[in-house]
Amino acid sequence: MKYIVIIGDGMADLPIPELDGKTILQAVSKPSIDYLAKHGRTGLAVTVPEGYPPGSDVANMSIFGYDPAVYYTGRSPLEALSMGVSLQGNDLAFRTNLITIGNADGTVGADGPALADAYIVDYSGGHISSEEAEELIKAVDKELGTDRFKFYPGISYRHLLVAQENYGKGLTFTPPHDITGKKASDYFPKADARCADDSENEKDVENTKAAQTYLDMMAASYNVLKDHPVNKKRASVGKLPANCIWFWGQGNAPKFESFEKLHHKTGAVISAVDLLKGIGICAGLDVIEVEGATGFLDTNYKGKADAAIEALKTKDFVFVHIEAPDECGHIGDYKKKMQAVLDLDSKIVAPLLEYAKSLDEPCQILLMPDHPTPVALKTHTSDPIPFALYDTRENNADNVSVFDEDAVIEGSLGKVYAPDLVSLMIESENK
Repeated sequence: MKYIVIIGDGMADLPIPELDGKTILQAVSKPSIDYLAKHGRTGLAVTVPEGYPPGSDVANMSIFGYDPAVYYTGRSPLEALSMGVSLQGNDLAFRTNLITIGNADGTVGADGPALADAYIVDYSGGHISSEEAEELIKAVDKELGTDRFKFYPGISYRHLLVAQENYGKGLTFTPPHDITGKKASDYFPKADARCADDSENEKDVENTKAAQTYLDMMAASYNVLKDHPVNKKRASVGKLPANCIWFWGQGNAPKFESFEKLHHKTGAVISAVDLLKGIGICAGLDVIEVEGATGFLDTNYKGKADAAIEALKTKDFVFVHIEAPDECGHIGDYKKKMQAVLDLDSKIVAPLLEYAKSLDEPCQILLMPDHPTPVALKTHTSDPIPFALYDTRENNADNVSVFDEDAVIEGSLGKVYAPDLVSLMIESENK
């Protein structure tokens, strides 16, 4: 038995007025995805356990079969692993976004407001390229890096800060994709609520000072980046400048049991995103790099599908992650999100379905989002998400004709806790 897990990040949504009250999945023609539902079994999956933030870290960890209540330590340590950054002892990793700050109306001028008076215009710095971003992060590290703080370049707008000695672990940070269009100062790093006053408690005082330290670095980065040649060039061709850094998602090094030890199956992961690669590394899966994989609409879909097919020649499982629907949800563009789902259907699901049906041995395909990213909200929610589990033997198929948030409720699998799905697939191997 071979197994394919396809993750359309954030593709679940809410009804959209411009689509006559339909969701993205209900409005888009997606014959291959619908085939999986019609000829397989469906249900709803809980990917975010109660009390956890609805982030891609928690949700995708669940899909890979790891219960966040047992394994979760934070998002950034997973990304650090993918970037080849080894966390030692009490090292604390932070996701460091390159963002765009500007005026309340979304404009970004050459002499725009400093961070204290600015608004979050774009959480991704205009989806800056990795090559441009590397120059900017290196400039930030040169000016702001110290023996305690070290910056590392990643992919596009996604970068890393490592702080020694758990510095800032007791602080609250807000993901910038949750606050696009809002005033930055309302979401500055802060200590626990009990640290808000001038407490004499030593830990409270330390946390309050740490919050100010991180805020100072974020504010100082604006002066480093606003006139950087990379941003001047971007502005000259009408692109948004990546003119500030923003911290969030901190955590210490995680410890996973290997996927093979837990399930007695080998596997690989294919993604453009460091987070997913980091989960794969923690799980002991092979991480397959695909040239041209960007995490957006311009990603190399064919390269990902081809890599998945090649991996299945030697592996039992392959996890294929597509980030584009989530990114389009965050920017609030339903048309682009529709395109992302169209591409997922035709360029990933269709060729992998065709390959699965051509195999001499049975193959299962699990298709699901990790969480909803409604275009109206521009952020994640923790609502249960639809999933379809298809077996090329086409036994015990549900009477569900399409794949969407409502149709799968009639599916035979009901509501499932996502960390159990991998085991469910394996247990049905001989049925």
